[in-house]
This record gives sequence, C-alpha cells and structure tokens, in this order.
Amino acid sequence: MTTAARVDGYLRHLAVERGLSRNTTASYRRDLAIYADWLESRGPGELDRVAERDLSDFVRYLGTEREPVLATSSIARVLSAVRGLHRFLAEEGELDADVSRDLRPPKLPARLPKAIPVEDVEALIAAAGGEEPVQLRDAALLELLYATGARVTEAVSLNVDDLIDDEVVRLFGKGGKQRIVPVGSYARRAIDAYLVRARPIFSARGQATPALFLGVRGKRLSRQGAWDVIRGAAERAGLEASVSPHTLRHSFATHLLEGGADVRVVQELLGHSSVATTQIYTLVTADTLREMYTAAHPRAR
Repeated sequence: MTTAARVDGYLRHLAVERGLSRNTTASYRRDLAIYADWLESRGPGELDRVAERDLSDFVRYLGTEREPVLATSSIARVLSAVRGLHRFLAEEGELDADVSRDLRPPKLPARLPKAIPVEDVEALIAAAGGEEPVQLRDAALLELLYATGARVTEAVSLNVDDLIDDEVVRLFGKGGKQRIVPVGSYARRAIDAYLVRARPIFSARGQATPALFLGVRGKRLSRQGAWDVIRGAAERAGLEASVSPHTLRHSFATHLLEGGADVRVVQELLGHSSVATTQIYTLVTADTLREMYTAAHPRAR
C-alpha cells in the first residue's frame, strides 16, 4: 500500500473513529504531506522502509534544511502527527513495528509570562472604576485579581464567606487545592465599596446566591463575563498590549519579584505545585535588569 493511501486511512480514522473536527484533520493532512514529500525526496517513499535514524534525519531537515525552516513549536506539531501515523499503522498490523516510539520533539523554549507595567495596571483599574454598581463591581474584580494573583476561575468562584476577614481571602485552585492569600488595602477598599453599594442591588434581581461577584441579573459572574470586564477596561484605558485575566496574574508575580519577594513565597501565593513553574517569572525580571543595565551602564555596549 502506498504512503498516500496509508495517510488517507489514518485521516479517516481520525475523522470517523476519533471524531476530530474537519479543521484539525486538515491540519494533520498538511503536516503529514510534509513528511510524505520528504520521504519521496529520498527515493521510494514507502513507510515500510523507514527506520529510527530516518526520523532523526527528518527532525534535522525540518529545523535546518527545509525552506522555510520550521519553528520549534511547528516541528513538535508535525512530529506528533508522524508519531500518530506510525503508531496507528503498527497497531493495525500494516507495519511490523512502530519506529517512531522513541521519537522526541525538540524541547520547546519556556514561554515567558506577559506582564504589564504597574502604571498600566493602575490605568486598567481606573478605566473600570466609577460610581455605578457595575463599575464598582468591575473595579473590585480587577483589584482582587491583581492583589492576589488569582486565576479568573478562582475569582469568579469566590463566595462572600471566602473573604475570611479584612486581610485575607481563601482561594480554591486546581484540584480543589486551597490557599490563603493576603488582600492589599486598595483591593479591600474596592471590595468593601462593592459589597455595600453594588452587590445588594444585583442580588435583589435574582435568587439568593453566596457568590461574591454577581452579574447584573443577580447570578454568579461567569468566566466570560470577567473576561469582558478586563477587555473593556483595557480598551478604555488605551492599552496597546493584549490584556487578559492571566495578564494580571503574571503582573502580580513579576511585580512581587521585582520588589524583592522570595520566589518560594510567590510560589505559595500563586498556588504552584512546583517552584520551577514560578521560576519562569525570574527570567522576566532578569531580562528587565539586563535591559536597564545595558541602557544605563557606560561600558555595557
């Protein structure tokens, strides 16, 4: 059976048996076409002849020889499709063995979190604020996200009783893991204003709920609703950078580390299981220091 026929059989398996979408299946087709063309360029391009060393050559081709060369993330995606193809054909008995079993994609570079300057955070929160009930709620939400580094799901899942006192809030992270996080004075004042002057108005419009943040109809504010709050505030503030709920979480961690906080303290505040995850933020602050050094030191350049 030809390589093209085997690829078509695998794609039918993805679409029919695994139920992948048309767009996803099309992406697999494009990636496997790269593989099939490469095999053909080396001679008779039949999958029966492929050995482990050939796959190593293919990885090198993608990253150094192909025009244009692929980014690391794209190489990883193509190799995922190739591994899936070989595994499927081996399981179906069309190939004697899965030679891609030990194939490993190149290590993806750590993605540095995107933080925004303190001034932009202040502009974002100010753009959400005002005296109307919705504005009081929005300002309280943004202040809380920045003050605690909470994930947006953690924030909208809060109940009023999770405000343990004026100093701390109880957050429930991934896997139901609980952590206690301090709340700064700015956030406390914004939350107090919302609780006294806005939440009762929303609550009266719906059924009783313990949720801290409510929508205008009295129901718990949704995750999408929180996204809309942040997106709208960013537009009104004229921020050029893309701002999301995670932007405030990243900014929280980055600004703490820049202010001298210990990385393990930040780990606890963020609810990270491993300090290695938190240490990504130290790369951000190191980049900032390097830029400042280069700009300021007379013999840096």
